[in-house]
Amino acid sequence: MLDSGPAPVLLLPVGAVEPHGPHAPLRTDSIISLAICERAALELARDRTVRALVLPEIGFGVTHYAEAFTGAVTISEATLRAMVVEICASLRLQGFTHVVIVNSHFEPAHVATLREAAEQAQVGFLDLTRRSVAEQLTEEFKSGAAHAGRYETSLVLATHPELIELDVMRRLPALRVNMPEAMAAGRTDFLAMGMDRAYCGAPAEASAREGDATLATLTSLLIDIIRRQVVTEPGP
Repeated sequence: MLDSGPAPVLLLPVGAVEPHGPHAPLRTDSIISLAICERAALELARDRTVRALVLPEIGFGVTHYAEAFTGAVTISEATLRAMVVEICASLRLQGFTHVVIVNSHFEPAHVATLREAAEQAQVGFLDLTRRSVAEQLTEEFKSGAAHAGRYETSLVLATHPELIELDVMRRLPALRVNMPEAMAAGRTDFLAMGMDRAYCGAPAEASAREGDATLATLTSLLIDIIRRQVVTEPGP
């Protein structure tokens, strides 16, 4: 039985292992997801109605677009779906009915799989690819050029700056690639998109200050979902 008090909402960070340019870590997506969860849990630590608890991350995802590069480790859609659904089912058996998936890896098949898993498991999902959500993020994110660019690199600088190769980052030229448009045009990997160094956007413009501001926005978006979990019936 769960103790009385603030309603617990469990946060499930999801990321991937894949190249993020020559300057950022393979775990960039997982690092960002985990940072959002941890910041939300900290901000809700003294809340009287809800508390957030951070689960261990699912560190592997569907990463076909990066398969041409060493360091990309992909799992199948079926494996990812099963992991999420079974984790949530196990938690539900223990009385934890409120769960939110927090994802920062945006490959379409990966996101679609998480949407399906959230619906099947009847849990929440912080889906940053939804237009209404994406419009609240940075200009680079909205431009579609946000793989290891200014957006993601800033978030890592704000949380784990020791993992960024600063000298390399500062020498990288901006690469304007609208990834959603390229995907819609049938380009099925980073190389076909012109991302021969596994990044796009403007990593040289990244800063910890921007990353901290973006993290604050992401945390606010997550807290909104967390609060909705405890005032409605469990569901996506």
